[in-house]
Amino acid sequence: MTAIEQYLIDSYRAAQHGDPMPPPPGRDDLAVLRQARSYEQFRAVLDGRPAAHPWRAALHRLRLR
Repeated sequence: MTAIEQYLIDSYRAAQHGDPMPPPPGRDDLAVLRQARSYEQFRAVLDGRPAAHPWRAALHRLRLR
């Protein structure tokens, strides 16, 4: 069963019971990625490493080769 099919089933059940509709799949994906990036930057500061943007740092490393 795909995420869309499960969402449709959950939406139908919520409508039948008068419950609030569930969030659509993928709605919070970008927020989760941003939070993971922020956490990695936070860990870098605690470990004494530079807290630069990880993609920018990776591109910089590639350019140096």
